[in-house]
Amino acid sequence: MEYKILFTKQAAKDVKLLTDNEKKKLKAILTEIIASNPYQGKKLVGELKGNYSYRLNIKDRIIYSIDEKTKTVFIKRTRTHYGK
Repeated sequence: MEYKILFTKQAAKDVKLLTDNEKKKLKAILTEIIASNPYQGKKLVGELKGNYSYRLNIKDRIIYSIDEKTKTVFIKRTRTHYGK
């Protein structure tokens, strides 16, 4: 079953800062991987516990949470979560 993908305001802002190639890669990851099986991402701990991470490029990661009840993935960030 495909999961619905929604972006937070912060994630939408992050997408605007990505290059065209990064946007293409993001779209491919979201549609081909995360929408079909969001649990493929790395389960996060600490402050980000309850969220998952999937690598976009060498420094940026897609941070998201999953609502299993509504089959929705909430994209929270699409850029680095290392303080930038």
